[in-house]
Amino acid sequence: MKIEEICRYLDEKIPPALQENYDNCGVQAGNTGDEATAALITIDVNEEVLTEAVSKDCNLVISHHPLIFSPLKSLAGNSPVQRAVMAAIRNGITVYTAHTNLDSVKGGVSYIMASKMGLKKLEVLAPLREKLVKLVTFIPHSHSGEVKEALFRAGAGKIGNYDSCGYSLSGEGTFRGNEDASPFTGEPGKLHAEPEIRFETIIPSFAVAAAVKALLQAHPYEEPAFDLYPVLNEWKEAGMGVTGVLDNEIDEKGFLELCSTVFSPVCLRHTRLRNKPVRKVALCGGAGGDLLKHAIASGADAFVTADLKYHQFAQAEEEIFLVDPGHYETEKFSVEIIHDLLIKKFPNFALRFSETGTNPINCY
Repeated sequence: MKIEEICRYLDEKIPPALQENYDNCGVQAGNTGDEATAALITIDVNEEVLTEAVSKDCNLVISHHPLIFSPLKSLAGNSPVQRAVMAAIRNGITVYTAHTNLDSVKGGVSYIMASKMGLKKLEVLAPLREKLVKLVTFIPHSHSGEVKEALFRAGAGKIGNYDSCGYSLSGEGTFRGNEDASPFTGEPGKLHAEPEIRFETIIPSFAVAAAVKALLQAHPYEEPAFDLYPVLNEWKEAGMGVTGVLDNEIDEKGFLELCSTVFSPVCLRHTRLRNKPVRKVALCGGAGGDLLKHAIASGADAFVTADLKYHQFAQAEEEIFLVDPGHYETEKFSVEIIHDLLIKKFPNFALRFSETGTNPINCY
């Protein structure tokens, strides 16, 4: 199996189009045309991790944090990142990253945090906007089922817990082909009226190309008519953070004990105890301080995230219980998501978790 097959599958399940503008997801270095030997899954990539990959005969390293986050101006070994890139290339290792796209996708980092904490009734905290497209096309009755099914297979028509979603309206289409046309029905040079279905469905923006390709392949017309409209609705299937509820409310000390058990932080920072119960919880893996207003607006009793600033603690004190277990600690379960995705698709492929400690933060 080629490495590109694994990377293509990950792109499908964790679309790079969901990453933030500042991010750098996908293949970072290496040759995806190589045969895959084994994969090492890690939070971070550095020289030690790459040495571990060599020792374990892994020519694919899959990380959560990008190896190359800012543009490189040289490869002279003058920084840890440059040296790591050089080591990857020297040892024939491909590095693939799923970062903020893994934060945004349904079932991503915040979801597994919620699962570990036993939260139920999960909803996206800050849904994405302007990531949906409405496709409208016109299909002769004889082929409506075939074309619809092709669109659904290509990723169209998924809304929440439902798939194959669309709307059909019967009408009549007209067309007249010129002398070079080969119409599916009717004759060149003659105006033709055909009973048709107007069909519309929703598609994530990253799946539009695949959906249009599927439409053109399945549609019987020589020149199928279709329109694409941007949709401004929130896309509640993807976005940063989640909210969920505990089976039973607990006091703030009990909630801190739960966070300590789940995340095993080197330091658990939090706002002062307010002696209020915690039932609804907002979560965001990694640096989620920018979502504080969303967490408060959601009605959550507590917000668990990392890299919170002094003024964010002060701002939240009267409105929500803030808990900061640490950046690495809130994202450490991301390796399990990647492992579980891959093992279902490639059950006989060797997957290994990195044993190299990469958390750069220590407490005295």
